[in-house]
Amino acid sequence: MPAPAPSAVPALTTPIISIKPVVLSAPDRGDDLQVRVSAPVSGTDLPVVVLAHGFSKSMASYDPLVDFWAGNGFVVIQPTFLDSRTLALTPADPRYPDIWRTRVHDVVHVLDQLDHIVAAIPGLAERIDRDRIAVAGHSWGGQTVSMLLGARVLDADGRPGPDLTDTRVKAGVLLATTGIGGGDLTPFAVENFSFMNPDFDGLTTPTLVVAGDHDQSLLSTRGPDWFTDVYTYSPGAQSLLTLFGAEHSLGGIHAYDAKDTTDESPDRVSLIRRASWAYLRSALGIDETGWKQFQSDLARSAAPIARIDTK
Repeated sequence: MPAPAPSAVPALTTPIISIKPVVLSAPDRGDDLQVRVSAPVSGTDLPVVVLAHGFSKSMASYDPLVDFWAGNGFVVIQPTFLDSRTLALTPADPRYPDIWRTRVHDVVHVLDQLDHIVAAIPGLAERIDRDRIAVAGHSWGGQTVSMLLGARVLDADGRPGPDLTDTRVKAGVLLATTGIGGGDLTPFAVENFSFMNPDFDGLTTPTLVVAGDHDQSLLSTRGPDWFTDVYTYSPGAQSLLTLFGAEHSLGGIHAYDAKDTTDESPDRVSLIRRASWAYLRSALGIDETGWKQFQSDLARSAAPIARIDTK
C-alpha cells in the first residue's frame, strides 16, 4: 500500500474575518501604510504572522496562504509596500531607490502598531498572543522580513549594514528568497539592486526556507540553488522544503487562479501551506506534533512532490 501523503494538518475549520484597509499614519513615507488583518472568528491565544508580499503585489495577495493560516488559528497581517502596483510609483519617484529600506521599516511599524491593527476586528485584541509573533515573505518579501530575523545587507566594500533583528519576532518562513550577491548577480542586478547582497551569518531566528528546484532567476548567474542560500549560510534556517518542478510562484501561492502563475499546482500550494503552518506552530512552541508528522509523512510518500532537509 502506498504511504500516505502529508496530512497532519487540518483543512480550514474555522470561519475567518478579514478587514482592509487598516491605515497606519506614516508621515515620512509619503503614503500612509495600509494593511489587511485576517483572523479566525473564534479562539484565543492566537499567534500572529506578518506576511510580506513580493514585488508589485499588495495586501490583497496570497489568499491561498492567508485563508489557510487564519482558518487554522493564526492572525495574519499584510502590509502594502510602496512597490505595489496599487500605488503606481515609478522609478522617477525620489522614494524609489530606498523602497527596500522602507519595506523593512513598514514591517517594524506594523509590529509597533499591533494593538491598533488588531483593534480593527472587535474583540481580537483580547485573543492574540503577543509573545508568539512570526514573519513570512515571498521573493522580495522574503528579503524584507529576513532582516528582522537577523540578515544584513553588505555595502559595496563588503561591510555589513545595520543589524535590524527584532526580538519580538520568534520565527520565520522565507519563500523563494533571493540568495547571496557579489559575483552571483547578473550585471543588471548589480546595477539596479544594490540591496541584493545579503549576509546571513546573523540570521539566528528559527526559520523554514521554501524553494523551487525549477526557479531560475534572471537576477542571478546561478541556477535554482541560489534560492537555497539562506538555508545554506544562516544558522537559524533549520529546515529547507524543496518543491519539485516549482518555479518562482511555487505553484501559485500568491493568488487563486492567477494568470501569471507559470507553474500552477494546487498540490504544491497545499503542501506549502501545510508545511508552513505546522513549522510555525512548532517553532513558536505551540505544538511539535504536526511538524514531526508532516516530515514523517513526506518521507514515506510513494510519490513525493518535495523533500525536507534539516540541520
